[in-house]
Amino acid sequence: MAQSIKLSTEQMRLMSLFQNVTGATAKDCIEEENQNRVIFIVSTGKMGLAIGKGGMHIKSLQNMIKKSVELVEFDADPAKFLSNLLNPKLVMDVKMTSRNDGTKQAVVTVDPQKKGIVVGREGRNAQKARMLAKRYFGITHVLINGPERAAMEL
Repeated sequence: MAQSIKLSTEQMRLMSLFQNVTGATAKDCIEEENQNRVIFIVSTGKMGLAIGKGGMHIKSLQNMIKKSVELVEFDADPAKFLSNLLNPKLVMDVKMTSRNDGTKQAVVTVDPQKKGIVVGREGRNAQKARMLAKRYFGITHVLINGPERAAMEL
C-alpha cells in the first residue's frame, strides 16, 4: 500500500456494520460527507456476497446509515483495481506509466461514447478513482481517454 491507512472510530463502526449486514469483509471504508456517500473496498471475490440477492444487502445498509453506499472490489494489481473501480464492462485498457517528475500515472482507455458514464456526474467517479489509486498504489494521476484515432484520420 502506498500510504498507511488510518481509520476513524466511525469508519470502523461502519465496516463492522457492513460485515454484519452483508457477511462480506470490507478492507477499507471512506466517508465522503460532501457527496453523502460511503465507499467500501470489498475483499477480492466477495462482491456478490456484499451486494446480496437483488441488491438487498446494499439497500438495507443504505437505509440504516442514510447515505449512498458504493462498493469497489479490491485487486492487488493496480490496473485491475482501477478497472473494477470505474466499471470493468466499460474500461477497454489500463496502462501504468511513470511521469517525468517520477510520479506514477494510470491511463484508462474507454469507449468515447461511454466516457461520460465512466467519469460520472461532476467527475465523481474520476475523483474517486484518483483518491483510491493514490491511497492504495501511490498513483498520483489518473487520465480517462478514448482510444487513439490517429489511424482513422488518414
